[in-house]
Amino acid sequence: MDKEQKQAIIAEWAIKEGDTGSSDVQIAILSARISHLTEHLRANKHDKHTRRGLMAMVNTRRKLLNYLRRTEPARYAAIRDKLNIRHS
Repeated sequence: MDKEQKQAIIAEWAIKEGDTGSSDVQIAILSARISHLTEHLRANKHDKHTRRGLMAMVNTRRKLLNYLRRTEPARYAAIRDKLNIRHS
């Protein structure tokens, strides 16, 4: 992910001006990185180091989603539907 893509994601998901650390922004950035690494691993099945990093990102995103579901269910539902994330 290059700088322009990350800035576009931040601009789309920011709650207010200058917001780079809200749960929404973090989940959106992690989702983009996860999809990029998933494509990489389809081509490189034996890349165990990348797989470990991918699993760490998935777990971090899951924790952020759990927090958002617990604190603000409406925002959780909106982000889950918009990013098409299957989360229980």
